[in-house]
Amino acid sequence: MPNRLRIPFCPPVQLCLSAGRGARRHVRAAHCLQVGAANLKLQGMRAVVQRVSRAQVTVDGEITGRIGRGMLVLLGVGSSDTEADAEYLADKIAGLRIFEDENGKMNLAIADAGGEVLAVSQFTLYGDVRRGKRPSFDGAAPPQRARELYEIFVERIRAFGLICETGRFQEMMQVELVNEGPVTILLDSGKSF
Repeated sequence: MPNRLRIPFCPPVQLCLSAGRGARRHVRAAHCLQVGAANLKLQGMRAVVQRVSRAQVTVDGEITGRIGRGMLVLLGVGSSDTEADAEYLADKIAGLRIFEDENGKMNLAIADAGGEVLAVSQFTLYGDVRRGKRPSFDGAAPPQRARELYEIFVERIRAFGLICETGRFQEMMQVELVNEGPVTILLDSGKSF
């Protein structure tokens, strides 16, 4: 069976074009690919960022990563992701102003707040349950490629001078955290949310 291009569902959009003398002609786009198709990226590297007071990852009873105040980043790598996607998310997360300043406003980046990062690979962020109840992970990158991009992400975070602890790639992990706020941000390099 040939590989099929999977396109996420986008609701139809209505475009109104002037047809002269105040009349309007409506053009209905049946799918989002018809609008801006040249710039559409079907997937992007995904991250769930949680502001934490502490977090840790345990594998087979051994703590592999532990942080105090900072961010827990669950990172999912998609099949079409590149180094640019990993660098974009690392840059975005390092600059994300989700820590409170002296006035109680979310205005400080992680470095300003003296925080640390715990980065955990999580291919299940690509779980697709639009058809049925059992997730499909077809959109996730193959393990070797996902590992490469995950490591690029971690190195880029460390290049900002941040402490970045990690879980273990392709291992069953127990992730514990205390979400502070709670503050949880969804990011993706394709900028769809």
